Amino acid sequence: MMMDGCGGGMLLGSLLFLVLIVGGIWLAVRAFQGGSGSSATGPSAMGVLEERFARGEIDREEFEDRRRALES
Repeated sequence: MMMDGCGGGMLLGSLLFLVLIVGGIWLAVRAFQGGSGSSATGPSAMGVLEERFARGEIDREEFEDRRRALES
């Protein structure tokens, strides 16, 4: 009868341990995928510049100046 009580606690402890391990792996993978300031979180500076030029917010000369600044 004493084994029934311990068995449940051991099962719960094992599940908690497994959840912690899987959670740690998940966090590590997310950290490595994110990198430092990756463009996956939003549009790139060049993409924003091209969109502004396409909408007519900036003229060709300003677009070229800013493009050169971004590329250097």
